[in-house]
Amino acid sequence: MKVYSILALSFLSIMGYQSTKGQDKGFVALFDGKTTKGWHTYGQTFAGKGWKAEKGVLHLDPKARQNDAGDLVTDKEYDNFHLKIDWKVAPKANSAILFHIQEDTAKYHQTYSTGPEMQVLDNEGHPDGKIIKHRAGDLYDLVKSSSEPVKPVGEWNTAEIISNNGLLEFILNGVKIVSTSQFDDSWKALIAGSKFAAWQGFGVFPKGKISLQDHGDEVWFRNIMIKDLNKNK
Repeated sequence: MKVYSILALSFLSIMGYQSTKGQDKGFVALFDGKTTKGWHTYGQTFAGKGWKAEKGVLHLDPKARQNDAGDLVTDKEYDNFHLKIDWKVAPKANSAILFHIQEDTAKYHQTYSTGPEMQVLDNEGHPDGKIIKHRAGDLYDLVKSSSEPVKPVGEWNTAEIISNNGLLEFILNGVKIVSTSQFDDSWKALIAGSKFAAWQGFGVFPKGKISLQDHGDEVWFRNIMIKDLNKNK
């Protein structure tokens, strides 16, 4: 019985590993777990010292910054993509995952000048948690998430953002929570009804960089992977 149990567990472990690898087919890592290679602070050529790569985790430690604060952005641009990323926040923390960012600092001073975002937040501890469309998982100030499968502060959440030929979906901890179109009249109406209504350039670019926000609060990210959906056409 003991031998059978060991063999069964080994078989299940192998099958589980293969299943996970299958789910990740086509994804490439955006974070090597050791360095900030492939990333830089918005408008700069380096990653600020507050962004620490340690033991497979990308940690924003605001106390470690040295007049080099700023959102982290990818070196590359993406249009149709499937992003997977784990995040957790400290109590009362606020952050975000932004995308389709235009890094033209002469026109756009911040990542959020052009890039929509999935909110990353301590819903109970941060003031934004009391604002509709500003809670964890929301398409910030545009679309309220259909449910809130977010985990308690200090626990890891798995977020997914899928942008594919004008369809935008957010998934949090395996639950689809946002589904909307982009770049059409309904998208324009969402922007017109938001705080971004007068922001020329916001949400209009189908291709751009991905960003992790430095909102001045402690936050952690890991398992950052992306699939280029153009390759599947």
